[in-house]
Amino acid sequence: MANEQTNLVIVESPSKAKTIGKYLGPRYQVKACMGHLRDLPKSTMGVDFEHNFEPHYIPMKGKENVISDLKKAAKDSENIYLATDPDREGEAISWHLKELLGIPDDKTFRVTFNEITRNVVSKAIGEPRGIDYDLVDAQQARRILDRIVGYQLSPLLWKKVRRGLSAGRVQSVATRLVVDRENEIRAFVPQEYWSLDVLLQRVGKPGSFRARFYGDPKKRELKSEAEVAAVIASLERGAFSVASVKRTEKKRSPAPPFITSTLQQEASRRLNMTPKRTMAIAQQLYEGVDISGEGTIGLITYMRTDSTRLSDDALAAVQEFITSRYGQAYHNGAHRQFKTKNAAQDAHEAIRPSNVWLDPERISKDLSRDQYRLYKLIWSRFVACQMSNALYDAIAIEAVCGDHVFRANHQSLKFAGFTAIYEEGKDDEGEEVQSPLPDLTEGEPLSKTACEQEQHFTQPPARYTEATLVRAMEEKGVGRPSTYATIISTIQDRDYVIKKDKRLWPTPLGEVVNGLMVDRFNDIVDVEFTAGMEARLDQVEEGKLPWKQVLSDFYGDFSKELEAAEEALKDTRLKVPDEETDEVCELCGRNMVIKIGRFGRFLACPGYPECKNTKPIVERMPGRCPQCGSGMLKRKSKKGFAYYACERGAECGFMSWDVPTEFDCPVCGQSMFKKSGRGQMKPFCINEKCSNFLPEDQRGYRRKPAEAAKEAEAAPEAEAKPAKKPASKAKTAAKTRAAKKPAEKEETP
Repeated sequence: MANEQTNLVIVESPSKAKTIGKYLGPRYQVKACMGHLRDLPKSTMGVDFEHNFEPHYIPMKGKENVISDLKKAAKDSENIYLATDPDREGEAISWHLKELLGIPDDKTFRVTFNEITRNVVSKAIGEPRGIDYDLVDAQQARRILDRIVGYQLSPLLWKKVRRGLSAGRVQSVATRLVVDRENEIRAFVPQEYWSLDVLLQRVGKPGSFRARFYGDPKKRELKSEAEVAAVIASLERGAFSVASVKRTEKKRSPAPPFITSTLQQEASRRLNMTPKRTMAIAQQLYEGVDISGEGTIGLITYMRTDSTRLSDDALAAVQEFITSRYGQAYHNGAHRQFKTKNAAQDAHEAIRPSNVWLDPERISKDLSRDQYRLYKLIWSRFVACQMSNALYDAIAIEAVCGDHVFRANHQSLKFAGFTAIYEEGKDDEGEEVQSPLPDLTEGEPLSKTACEQEQHFTQPPARYTEATLVRAMEEKGVGRPSTYATIISTIQDRDYVIKKDKRLWPTPLGEVVNGLMVDRFNDIVDVEFTAGMEARLDQVEEGKLPWKQVLSDFYGDFSKELEAAEEALKDTRLKVPDEETDEVCELCGRNMVIKIGRFGRFLACPGYPECKNTKPIVERMPGRCPQCGSGMLKRKSKKGFAYYACERGAECGFMSWDVPTEFDCPVCGQSMFKKSGRGQMKPFCINEKCSNFLPEDQRGYRRKPAEAAKEAEAAPEAEAKPAKKPASKAKTAAKTRAAKKPAEKEETP
């Protein structure tokens, strides 16, 4: 009997399936594949070097039910539309689906959506294409390059540095950027310089202002107190007058609409979101949110892009919005088009709202807090980019005394333009705001009322924040829009880099591993080499270069470097120095050091074995406490088990064995949790009042709730010593077997 749902549409996520399903109607069945279903095996290299780098893909463990369900649905469907994300990885997922499900060519249709709205989805379904194998090959080349580096370098790190380490192709370059910056800071020699301000008063008229020494008359920097004293002495012998008064109108143009890197930077600066968190929230906005009166709609365009291009329809819509909401004067007049960088692929539009009329305040009640904040940022930046310039009345005054020139500047807002709704954030503090200047005329005499001098020293370059590291990688061509967030989270997960006071610091481990990489595998961590590899992958995507040639060219030199490194280091083991802290051991008074053990980083007394004192390091987790909304901390029980508690401690009392995540429940907006353990775990809601609530007995744990509660009662606020977690002989044997082979960590798409 014929099934009315004769067409199958496969997407990655359930939320995307839900949104698209509402648009297509009953003749289309929309199912989610939950990401990749096929990949290289984890237990072996999975690449046949003797047969031209032929990859061996296998179905992923844990996806058996999804694969079975999709195979059945595909068999019963007339046409199969592969609607994964519109990028290299999405194209590769579609190809893997076709191969894994055995879909014939005449039933395979590839569709992509730059935005998930009714019109765009309907149009895409009506205009399908075939799979772009150039995109697939580019993704295969990247995947295998990462596999080669990860699986062949990691065993060397295990033998020469520490067991359990891993190396990555692009992440190693990011680590080097952080280490190089730290070395620049250490090598920096401060240079002394001085500032000299004079307070000037009009003669016989009210009005005073401050001016700063500029030069005499050419620009000169005062480098010592003696030079300052000489200028001040000269001022005592002369008189001040106004040399020039320049009044101008200055314009400020808005920033371009967001691309992936600038969205991550701005969200980090203004919303304090990590790149990983930013992309997770952006994915939710792209895939669809239930909006009152509108249904489920995708709120933004695709969020992995390096293009600032905007469609004609979007430009027309935002022009109408600006003129109706703010007035004709606030629209730029002509549509602004922004120049895209030469290296940009320009495959997608910039990141923008799919419907500009859905302003953030109108739909705020339908969004979680983070969804609202990020949507407002994207919406505001897009609208502002098509608004008029901001206009300022600027005045610049030069006051002279003999040959010495002093300058004062001030500007005041004349017309707000785009600043009425948006101004771009800054990584560093801006200049000091100048006070308004009196209405002076050229030649007017002035009297000096005071001199103020101050000693300064040049500052070393600032350590990277997550935002500035993203910008550095983008500028240097390291990685691509889809990889920035993963790169930054990976180097922190591996303990090569840590974040302190919102800045990225290399760990001693990171510096030792980076030193080994620089000495023995300089190409891998060379910025220009890595950027060149990205360019070669772009050529594969464009069909200009065979993907296996890229692998062959890389592997020839890499294998020689690996062989030479193993020979040179055969009798060497590199020691990772202890990282000393300010924490004082209460037993012996020594400064404690950071150690890495079975359960991660912890504080230990360097006096071991005389003093065996240890302490846990408090680790802040993503998500918010479901009881009071405060932050969440990772703690350890007396038996060494990790649990998660509210940062307010006993004042709140919340704790959980489940791991808080950065994801919010789409129904109630509370932070979702996931099952502890390795690998990808599906987040779930623990709010019992929410329709999306997942009971404890369905979360996959063997531990009985009563046992967990008993352990929780015994868990103190802070533990003195991480204890060993009991393990059965079978588990111990399994871990021993796993320890004999390094796990792949370089999984960046």
